[in-house]
Amino acid sequence: MIYGGRSGEHEVSVASAASIFKYLDRSRYDAVPIRIGKNGRWALAASAPTAISAGEVIAQGNVTALETIEPTAAVTGSGLDVVFPVLHGPYGEDGTVQGLLELVNVPYVGAGVLGSAVGMDKAVMKTLFAAAGLPIVKHLVVMRREWERDAPAATTLVGRDLGYPVFVKPANLGSSVGISKARNDAELRDAMEMALQFDRKIVIEAAVPNPREIECAVLGNDDPEASVPGEIIPSREFYDYEAKYLDEGSRAVIPAELTEAEIATIRRLSVEAFRAVDGAGMSRVDFLLSRDTGETFLNEVNTIPGFTIISMYPKMWEASGLSYPALLDRLITLALERHAEKQQLRTSIT
Repeated sequence: MIYGGRSGEHEVSVASAASIFKYLDRSRYDAVPIRIGKNGRWALAASAPTAISAGEVIAQGNVTALETIEPTAAVTGSGLDVVFPVLHGPYGEDGTVQGLLELVNVPYVGAGVLGSAVGMDKAVMKTLFAAAGLPIVKHLVVMRREWERDAPAATTLVGRDLGYPVFVKPANLGSSVGISKARNDAELRDAMEMALQFDRKIVIEAAVPNPREIECAVLGNDDPEASVPGEIIPSREFYDYEAKYLDEGSRAVIPAELTEAEIATIRRLSVEAFRAVDGAGMSRVDFLLSRDTGETFLNEVNTIPGFTIISMYPKMWEASGLSYPALLDRLITLALERHAEKQQLRTSIT
């Protein structure tokens, strides 16, 4: 398992890894934690009781404990049978680590290089969604150089083509890091200043009127399945980083209170979105459902969703009849199946 990483979602990754350590079936798997520090340094630890104990502590809320683990032993034998990347955000969820694992020909859980890269870049993702005919909100993509060169022109474009309010998001980040809502030109400037601290490419989206935040979990490779949907009721105006991880007021409703037709639509669109980004293994698909108009909009696909015991992805599968440990088993099996299929491909024309 690889966790941590250099992104702004480092702490979320540590918490997810802790839960996986705790619930992985020790009679079937010999877990080897590989930690990537915020400075990019990789550290290897054997699956010793100290590592497991630390993971259990984090699962209870102490997300710094696992960070103190130092390498205790080297991996022995022929190497790793399968890798479970638990890396949220850039330098882990974006295809970088997946490319490394492809080079060394090691099976790994989750989407491949292309699916991971597309799932990380909200701008490219929306382009593929639109090409697949999936419902998305009106949006604009603004580059750092474009904003620095002529911010008033970009601001005018937002007001003309989208109208306020809008959401301003770094294109290549998750966990709602760097996202803010702008209701006028002044707030847009502040939102852009914050978002540009995290990325050179910014996605500006028209706000959905009076939205409900609906999520759905997808599992599989070529024949993906969708879970029952869930709903996030944020403690704040929208589900930002603080509402997700710091406030205690946000809550999840699983299954979401939806009509049968709405459930069918969410599940269908989830699978279609998964296929549109060339997903594999797992993805959490997020939607905005307008209370005013009844319209459903596809927001984004997360190829490595949060994986703590209370995260939406495992909880939606639990509500669908698949327990957390069984979900881990299924993901590992899917990784091995996908890898075995790739080994059948020809690498030479002679």
